[in-house]
Amino acid sequence: MEYTTLGSTGMEVSRICLGGMSFGSNNLYDWTLDREESRKIIEHAIDVGVNFFDTANVYSDGRSEEIIGDVLSEYDRDNQVVATKCYFPTNLFTGESEPHPNASGLSRKAIEQELQNSLDRLRMDTVDLYQIHRWDEHTPIEQTLRTLDDAVRRNQVRYIGASSMWAHQFQDALHTSDRLGLERFVTMQNHYNIVYREEEREMQPLCEKENIGCIPWSPLARGYVTRPHEEQQSTERGNVEANAWGERLAVYQAGGGDEINNRIEEVAAEKGVTMAQISLSWLLHQDNVDAPIIGTTSIEHLNEAVDALNISLSDSDISYLEEPYEPVPVEGHS
Repeated sequence: MEYTTLGSTGMEVSRICLGGMSFGSNNLYDWTLDREESRKIIEHAIDVGVNFFDTANVYSDGRSEEIIGDVLSEYDRDNQVVATKCYFPTNLFTGESEPHPNASGLSRKAIEQELQNSLDRLRMDTVDLYQIHRWDEHTPIEQTLRTLDDAVRRNQVRYIGASSMWAHQFQDALHTSDRLGLERFVTMQNHYNIVYREEEREMQPLCEKENIGCIPWSPLARGYVTRPHEEQQSTERGNVEANAWGERLAVYQAGGGDEINNRIEEVAAEKGVTMAQISLSWLLHQDNVDAPIIGTTSIEHLNEAVDALNISLSDSDISYLEEPYEPVPVEGHS
């Protein structure tokens, strides 16, 4: 396993971050793993050197946090870097209970109650990285940052991060922290992969300038870059996502995605590896990407992701893969 320093934190994290969206309940999708199957994935990740885990209060109504917390409690906590998030109500995906009016957003009340709930589920006194899942148009960023700063001072949170917003919003948050002497966001979890590169226009340069750790979500474009585009509905997950997230699939295709997909398949065949490994290797070759977040339901796919660290892409390989890309509408901020 390779390790890298996460932004300006000084923390060393594995270059593969294990995402927790697939853990906890199959009430939403058939591919979501139950507690025992999730445990197998997490334990294997630890065995191959993963020390970076990302989850959120919203994943499986909090069950993802519970499972990750239960498993990691059996290991040395000092070796682990755990990240979770707030903003969405916990029942966003499951719909199992009616959220109360303050179950979402980034008000002081919402953050403080959701942080405590997450810590309880994770069985931790302190979480290493606490991220805002989206920008809250209804709460002043000063209030959100003061609340997060207080959480750091209470030793409930070590570092704070953000996810999927406009670059001008992120810059405003960083400037507000500097102006008021508050904790700064140290990471950006954004939508970035080989068929969606709009983040390269403003967000990635901003993160590089400010020494922000980049931990992209959907690094494999929801599976679109892991198999030939003609086979997108050949799996249960592909079938579900082609319908439930048809708009996102259309965005990937509109930006030259099918031709990029063809080239990924070609380069993978030349190197004797999988399409997923070439797609992930491309992202790992980007200078300011620290650790893509890999969500998986398969030990085999997790091993493939780890092995992608050993794949070398030449400058000509990268240029060939990137050449068909065309600008597309920004997607993933809501």
